[in-house]
Amino acid sequence: MQSLSNRDSVASEHSIESDLSRRRWLGGLATGIGSLACQRAFAKPWSFPSEEATGDKLHVGEKKKVAAVVTVYRKKSHADVLVGKILEGWQQDGGPGPDLQLVSLYVDQYPAEDMSVELSKKHGFRMCKTIEEALTLGSDNIQVDGVLSIGEHGEYPWNQFGQHLYPRKRFFQEITDAMAKHRRVVPVFNDKHPGPEWNDALWMAQRAKELQVPWMAGSSLTVSYRTPDADLGWQQGVSAAVGIGYSGLDIYGIHTLEFLQSILERRRGAERGVAWVQALPTNKIGSLLDQGLIHSELFDQALKATGTDRQAVLKDPPQDGAAFLIGYVDGLVVPVLMLPGRAQGIGAAVLDESGRSFATRVEEREEPYYPHFAYLLKGIERMIHSGKPAYPIERTLLTAGILDHLLVSLREGNRKIESSDLRIAYQPLDYRYAPHLKLDEK
Repeated sequence: MQSLSNRDSVASEHSIESDLSRRRWLGGLATGIGSLACQRAFAKPWSFPSEEATGDKLHVGEKKKVAAVVTVYRKKSHADVLVGKILEGWQQDGGPGPDLQLVSLYVDQYPAEDMSVELSKKHGFRMCKTIEEALTLGSDNIQVDGVLSIGEHGEYPWNQFGQHLYPRKRFFQEITDAMAKHRRVVPVFNDKHPGPEWNDALWMAQRAKELQVPWMAGSSLTVSYRTPDADLGWQQGVSAAVGIGYSGLDIYGIHTLEFLQSILERRRGAERGVAWVQALPTNKIGSLLDQGLIHSELFDQALKATGTDRQAVLKDPPQDGAAFLIGYVDGLVVPVLMLPGRAQGIGAAVLDESGRSFATRVEEREEPYYPHFAYLLKGIERMIHSGKPAYPIERTLLTAGILDHLLVSLREGNRKIESSDLRIAYQPLDYRYAPHLKLDEK
């Protein structure tokens, strides 16, 4: 992978054809085109299950046919906790589930603990040798109503920036190539962030826009339970915020950033994007506090919410962590502290312009069988039935770009990176999270 400065000016073989076309497209994003997939701008926010707002019914009771394209299918993998809920219900216990039917599956790698072959025998879906076959079932037409692309887990390389190079772009290219060939477009969900390299994420966004593919992506944690159950008021101004994350910078950085963005995007004026980012080592946290770049009271609130000891962080900060700084176009500067081995969860603390502050931790419950993925699947189900993403792809695209640029900053001497690529403006939706979403709602 090239350095960021080179990646800004040199397109790879499979990236956007020219820098000019990429920046023309980014300029279109910045004017607020709404969802890339649907080419719509929303004059006002609306909650997703609203027939008055969408003008059509989300469900009519039938099960929509879906294909899944996955890296591996083993127990507790993302394929298991998403596709498994289509096969065996929201709690994967044989009970009620989504109005979706898995008809085909493409698996990229087969580890010894693979579950897919036996599940195919049990549930009768087709095991496919190619991604095109998964969409066409071997015919001359697209035979499914939607696709789940799950590029997570498996034996894939890493690059020098610490990004795990899952084949999400390759999956998306083959999925959309099949749609273009057979002249039918259906909704696609991309698990976690596109890319993960920024050029690949931009290519995917451009491809979805060109073909007008209804496209969603993102983290399950944006729709998970929170402790305490707290959120920023809709269209409330924000004075300061602090994010806390744990584990690997790539694998959990995206969860942390998108969870935080799902809160901050609710602030007044919609989202105008990010002007700059910078990644610093964790031994700079103390000086960032002294400079006021980290709001001290919010820092304490966020640490408490995530079960993290302040003195342990300041006296012995994790060397494999990072202090991310995000400078939004509207002037808000937000520190996000990645603290593997110190933080006990992902959380955020926010101070709004009324002087009210709150802190919350996103829950990663294991029972009943990773329920946050059920709430993620609920949004996917709604998109496949309605043809409209449940929430904007731009949020995930923005956080993917932020993370990519931060990892480059960390690798390249902690330099401050200013990039027009992150000035992604969009109108957020007032989409809720567990338990305010109802899995049995039709």
